[in-house]
Amino acid sequence: MALSLDRGTTHVQHHVGHDDAGAPLLKALFFTLGFAAIEAMTGVWSGSLALISDAGHMLTDSLALGLAALAAWLARKPPSQRHTYGLVRLEILAALVNSLAMLALTVFIVVEAIERLSRPQPVMGGAVMVVAAIGLGVNIAVAWLLHHGSDNLNTRAAFMHVLGDMLGSVAALVAGGVIWFTGYTPIDPILSMVVALLIVVSAWRLLLESVNVLMEAVPVHVDIGNVARDMGEVPGVHVVHDLHVWTLSSGQIALSAHLELSSFEDWDRILRATRQCLDERHGIRHVTLQPELQP
Repeated sequence: MALSLDRGTTHVQHHVGHDDAGAPLLKALFFTLGFAAIEAMTGVWSGSLALISDAGHMLTDSLALGLAALAAWLARKPPSQRHTYGLVRLEILAALVNSLAMLALTVFIVVEAIERLSRPQPVMGGAVMVVAAIGLGVNIAVAWLLHHGSDNLNTRAAFMHVLGDMLGSVAALVAGGVIWFTGYTPIDPILSMVVALLIVVSAWRLLLESVNVLMEAVPVHVDIGNVARDMGEVPGVHVVHDLHVWTLSSGQIALSAHLELSSFEDWDRILRATRQCLDERHGIRHVTLQPELQP
């Protein structure tokens, strides 16, 4: 960590850290894409919308995982003169695109399910149960990979896709069982719509979180009033103004502020104390502070 003075502004410079999320995402991509092809062919053969929609969901997941892996790799690139923060925001953009793709997919599933309800089609319940059970196992394995990977918005977006896949596999498994034992085929599109609605809730939350980061809103877990109060309580600081707190990328919070002092003589101590306060109480480590003399 280095300190540099530039026209009266003191910058606390941090190397932007990155999570090694690429490897779990690539493994998850391999499993998901492979099984999506199997599930799609079985869905067409058996006539199950639940399997077809789940296969489409898994294909979307494959694209999402590929995008997430690419974003994770690009985010590890060092800062440049053009991108002084590096490319960490690509992970947020990937999460935004993935959430929009999920919402689009749910619209397709609901429209197709309504069509199936008005025109019921025969479904091979036994084949649906077998493939759905295998798909559930694949999704559980992929979810385990992602859950034990990096905890950032990009990986959480990919995990949400896989969680939706798990719900789809469970729905297909239940639909296959009901059809096998009772012959009630409308259960297939009904459960597809239920899963779609559950996915919408998660996708909408992720979309809002991604937009908030891109709009540089204050992180939801940070109370900017408490931040200002704690900074103002550092001995030697009289006034805190022009305070800004935003998210660079998942888990990386930045802050800039002006501090009015009675003298520059004790600035080194004030700077260290303020940085320590922000780190320990609020988890903010990327800090830019400008000292000013009181009028």
